[in-house]
Amino acid sequence: MVKHSKRYRNGLKAADLSKEFTLAQAVEILAQLPKTKFDETVELSFRLGVDPTQGDQMVRGTTPLPNGSGKKVRVLVFTDNPTAALAAGADHAGLQDMMAKINEGWLDFDVAIATTEAMKTVRSIARVLGPKGLMPNPKSGTVTDDIAGGIKAVKAGRVEFKMDKAANIGVGVGKRSFTAAALLENVQAVVDAVGKAKPASFKGQYIKTLVISGTMTPGVRIASTEYNKF
Repeated sequence: MVKHSKRYRNGLKAADLSKEFTLAQAVEILAQLPKTKFDETVELSFRLGVDPTQGDQMVRGTTPLPNGSGKKVRVLVFTDNPTAALAAGADHAGLQDMMAKINEGWLDFDVAIATTEAMKTVRSIARVLGPKGLMPNPKSGTVTDDIAGGIKAVKAGRVEFKMDKAANIGVGVGKRSFTAAALLENVQAVVDAVGKAKPASFKGQYIKTLVISGTMTPGVRIASTEYNKF
């Protein structure tokens, strides 16, 4: 007999969590689940059908969240002109000085952006930033010479997604304090973005399962009719 957690049992009072729901229904159900004392992050969890060992089946990308992420994003900019970056809204900026701090273990930022020129130097700390998912990358829009635009996009709620070694993707789509309508818009944007990132070489069922949850809630499963067009 499977023993479920107290949170799962409480969740059953809002809905039968063994069933699958439309995106709109799932967002409404999530709103009814018991809340904690802090504003939980809402996350979408994808299980993909692609083969993560195949280089041409990597899935990654970025998408703006129409209603923001609900969290303060700390931005570090690698640049030879830190004054301009800080004026544009960066929390930290510099090059050799920032790299030295990072090599000493400092990582008090959420996103790193680099100018094209600075990136030549930043590559030397890829072994530190890469495993943390903090390495600037042209595909994610974090290697750019439009520093002000890059900072604005990240702070407004642009999220990056990248498949892990088990073909899973987890993406924060907002906070539980968001209205259902605002959260649904964000969810739809991320589902569409992951769907459009389907590798051209892949044939078969792309998205296997999709679940939405809060930091401390059980997951609410999304019906395949919501994503089987991809």
